[in-house]
Amino acid sequence: MQSRTPPPPAAAPRGGGRPRNAATDTAILEATRQALVELGWTKLTLGDVATRAKVAKTTLYRRWAGKSELVVDAVAELFDELELPDRGSLAADIEGVVLQFAALLGRPETKTALMAVVAESTTDGPLRERIRTSIVERQKRLVLEGRERAQARGELPVESDPETAGRTADLIFDVTAGAVVHRALVSAEPVDVEWAHRFTALLLGGLQGAWAGEAQTW
Repeated sequence: MQSRTPPPPAAAPRGGGRPRNAATDTAILEATRQALVELGWTKLTLGDVATRAKVAKTTLYRRWAGKSELVVDAVAELFDELELPDRGSLAADIEGVVLQFAALLGRPETKTALMAVVAESTTDGPLRERIRTSIVERQKRLVLEGRERAQARGELPVESDPETAGRTADLIFDVTAGAVVHRALVSAEPVDVEWAHRFTALLLGGLQGAWAGEAQTW
């Protein structure tokens, strides 16, 4: 199995002072998710999170500028749990991560936190950028790992142009994440084995057609 590069920390230090304590950060992010489920976005306060995490409120402000940053990092930590086990083929790898992603979205803390920050980001540009860098860009690692593995198996062609390869990776991520989020959170329909199988067949069929078309132009 291909080794994974550990994801970056959920939040960068906001200046000098004492080193960050990983256990404290974990407790704060867990408390944030619990508070979101119980209170919702509107009623959530940093003071409530500090009480639940058993830390001083100033500890939160040394790490995060406000509620939006804190909640994004709480969501990002959940998505960092996603992995891409080697199941023997590209199709099986895709189906596996789709089902894993759907199971994550089914957890109350993930659903509540993600929907809250996405809704807030529609009128908050910096928050939208933080979602992009802390969640979207970090999780593209799954596409890159899967593509590299499939290329090593001979299942996918190697795209020699880095710009083209980057656009392809972006498209695969957008299509996959968009379909699963819409199915699970917007339509509230099950993402089961049958749906994952049909989606994967559609995705791979479209990609193979696109690559065939590009090959004819070379």
